[in-house]
Amino acid sequence: MYPACMESKFDNPRLAINRVYTRTGDAGETSLAGGQRVPKDSRRIAAYGTVDELNSFVGLARETAAGQLAIESLAGILLRVQHELFNLGSILATLPEDVHPRQARITGAEIAQLETEMDRANEGLPALRSFVLPGGSRLNAELHVCRTVCRRAERIVTALAREEPVPAEAMKYLNRLSDAFFVWSRWASHQSGAPETLWEPNRAASGGAPSGGTLSE
Repeated sequence: MYPACMESKFDNPRLAINRVYTRTGDAGETSLAGGQRVPKDSRRIAAYGTVDELNSFVGLARETAAGQLAIESLAGILLRVQHELFNLGSILATLPEDVHPRQARITGAEIAQLETEMDRANEGLPALRSFVLPGGSRLNAELHVCRTVCRRAERIVTALAREEPVPAEAMKYLNRLSDAFFVWSRWASHQSGAPETLWEPNRAASGGAPSGGTLSE
């Protein structure tokens, strides 16, 4: 998924995929970018595998955003994030001693850009008076899925960092990105006029308030 030939952040990757299946993983092992064979359930594989999973959900949210004029600018941001996540996966799939000097990676520039975009999106949003629940629009829910998968990726990378060297920027980026998904979910709802779903503790079955609906036979 993240071959070692993808070295440069500035050049087109030198890559040719002629056959998807290789049969080399049938025994439960896979190769890192440097060629080392490791179990598929190892923490490093779980780390970049979850980043890959996140990338798929970001792609889904990007397609939803692209079809809505009021928020189509978000689609471009999400596309950039997808490229950044692939760069992050490339680094996580490479042991530190095998990282090429020009290999694509996450830097302080990517983190700073997320912070700038969050600040800009937050400027016009109403203050929160309660926690929010995912929903109100399809894109809002999809961005919350991205947020929670990103948090899971961050937890796995944090655990990996206790065992093996992990670039500090990788952990910082995932932390900022999960916050960004939350801000973007609110921004998208605000821009499109979709209502935010606020948490109401007493809406629970034990709270005494109407449940909001019942199933009919």
